[in-house]
Amino acid sequence: MVPLISRRRFGKAICALAVMAGTQRTGSAAEDKASVPSPHPDAKPIVYPQTKRDTVVETQFGVSVPDPYRWLEGEPRTDADVASWIDTQRRFTTQHLSHLPARDVFRRSLVSTFDYERVGIPQRSGGRYFFTRRAGGQNQPLLVMRDAAGQERILLDPATWSTDGTVAFAEWRASRDGKRVAYAVQDGGSDWRTIRVLDVATGKETSDVVQWARMTQIAWANDGSGFYYSRYPEPKPEVSDTTGLINHAIYFHRIGTPQADDTLFFATPSKPARVNSAGLTPDGRYMIIYSTDDLVHADVSVVDLDQRDQSPRTLIENSPDRWSVIGNVGTKLLLKATKGPERSKIVSVDLASSEPVFIDVVPEQDAHLTGAYIVGDRILAIYFVDVKFEVRRLRLDGSPDGVVKLPGMGSVHAVSGEPGNREAFILYGSFNQAETVYKYDVETGQLVAWVEPAIGADLASVTVEQRFFHSKDGTRVPMFIARRKDTVGPVPNLLTGYGAFGLMMPPAYSAMLTPWILQGGAVAFPNIRGGGEYGTTWHEAGRGLKKQNGFDDMIAAAEYLHASKIAPPNGIAIYGDSAGGLMVGAVVNQRPDLFGAALPSVGVMDMLRFDRFTGGALWLGEYGNPAREEDFRNLLSYSPYHNVKPGRHYPAILVTTGEADNRVVPTHSFKYIAALQALDLGPRPRLLRVDTGAGHGMGKPTTKVIEEAADMLAFAAHWTGLEIRR
Repeated sequence: MVPLISRRRFGKAICALAVMAGTQRTGSAAEDKASVPSPHPDAKPIVYPQTKRDTVVETQFGVSVPDPYRWLEGEPRTDADVASWIDTQRRFTTQHLSHLPARDVFRRSLVSTFDYERVGIPQRSGGRYFFTRRAGGQNQPLLVMRDAAGQERILLDPATWSTDGTVAFAEWRASRDGKRVAYAVQDGGSDWRTIRVLDVATGKETSDVVQWARMTQIAWANDGSGFYYSRYPEPKPEVSDTTGLINHAIYFHRIGTPQADDTLFFATPSKPARVNSAGLTPDGRYMIIYSTDDLVHADVSVVDLDQRDQSPRTLIENSPDRWSVIGNVGTKLLLKATKGPERSKIVSVDLASSEPVFIDVVPEQDAHLTGAYIVGDRILAIYFVDVKFEVRRLRLDGSPDGVVKLPGMGSVHAVSGEPGNREAFILYGSFNQAETVYKYDVETGQLVAWVEPAIGADLASVTVEQRFFHSKDGTRVPMFIARRKDTVGPVPNLLTGYGAFGLMMPPAYSAMLTPWILQGGAVAFPNIRGGGEYGTTWHEAGRGLKKQNGFDDMIAAAEYLHASKIAPPNGIAIYGDSAGGLMVGAVVNQRPDLFGAALPSVGVMDMLRFDRFTGGALWLGEYGNPAREEDFRNLLSYSPYHNVKPGRHYPAILVTTGEADNRVVPTHSFKYIAALQALDLGPRPRLLRVDTGAGHGMGKPTTKVIEEAADMLAFAAHWTGLEIRR
């Protein structure tokens, strides 16, 4: 179980803001109409849609900050001007993309790379296996049950829920006896969830309906009488879906009763912005509660559900370190503790003691511990060694007991198992191997494929290598490069990264990016600071006031690709989503000369107002607080929306977002593209692609994923010179 998830000069940002406030190449103070020359002499210049400009200016810490496109923060469902603007941008982009002949080629290739059976890691309950399965042509995965005799039955098929595949099921959990499944329904990409319950024997839904769940786990009581979940209060009708969220709490829902009777189990009214989630240890005895302000650091409390007094007992409070519970052996709780500046260790605490005393079980190792699981009478500890996975076996006392031999240089995406049962499942994949479920016997050490997917693409032709380069400050940064084995000389590159929240980017199969490789291009994955590839230190070196380090790493990666002749001049397309979209926007503003194209997706682009929308306040610990002067000046120095600089040739830019995204609201992308289209940035296009019935990404139908990816790849290919084989 884990809890829910040299700087640029300040004066340059102010200069860019001054231009944004009034120095436009064309148009008036009321509206912009930017025309840019085409890179093709015989073609007409691009004339962008008109975007109204307001005179909104806010003064913070003595700095006047123009925000001419704040009106685009309006809710499209109620603001006709914003809705009309979106429609105009959508038609403009569709017209432009329709002229790219590679779209059909990439669409066909994407159908092939997505054409494999994706099986999720199984959950074993009541002698049955529950898992998700999705064939290549399915928009949403099925939920399947396999009994002890090996017979399978489909329990849920979201294809029957909507005609366009935009209604999906998200979080789910089978009860411990395997008789019921609680599952969350996600509509149109929204982060809101409605939880329903399925009777496994009959295949029918019960009367149970739980609404307004969000950022939730589903944790069944040991006796199957109900489950714990997290939710917000029911939103008021007049409150926009983009408004900041407060009063997240954990409830218990008893099967067969209305939601109005649900019991409030845990809340933090004195800290209303907190996110609270609950999970149970494998034996169901202890509830573990995580309470976090920033999705990184969390207080940890425990409840002994076997006792009459079920008041939470605080184990970890206000700690600068990061803690997550692995499981328990009797009354001894095992935790992963990321203490101090570097790596993680495993500790234990005896809950039978009146005062918690933490004892080291597995001290810090020579590698970064990313997760650990108790399976049978062993601990399977997942370590990261130079961004390559290693699964080490440990006895319960922490002594080493060998390693699990993995198929190659790839990623362990998930592990499932439980104490007392020798059977474990490992989900593994790499750039040239789709995610595969392996069954592992803890006693014999045998690892065999439980489900081995067949794929409609030639992954055997893909080779992967790891290289290292040096960033601006001399830091050594790793990077994976995937390409066809027969690739010779410089070829157009897709450069992609994330670098935030301590998340890692290990080698993993990407059905979206593989067509680029099969067409002869290369994909580069630098593991930039802000991620967790080398533990807490790596994350801390790229967050908050040090965020620029991650951008410098990405810039150095592009420079390395050029200098090493892996990419030709003007032959790099930079891509990233969410926090990676922010990275793309910041890096392109700082070094537009390095890229032929840019693909920022669902990015956080207005760094001075990100905390005012939906759950944005949870990111304050990652990015900093705009209301604090030091943070404000740092955020302003790289905020993509505020640092678009005229007079320089920018790459071709295709901004993508989802109309229903209530995690990183599309407002970010709207304001950013308006700023791009308003200024003279050279002859290449700056376009906005807004997907309907889609949110931040989770639950997105395969058809929509393929259509969007085909547009992005074709756009990148056109502007980096990738030769397309038909």
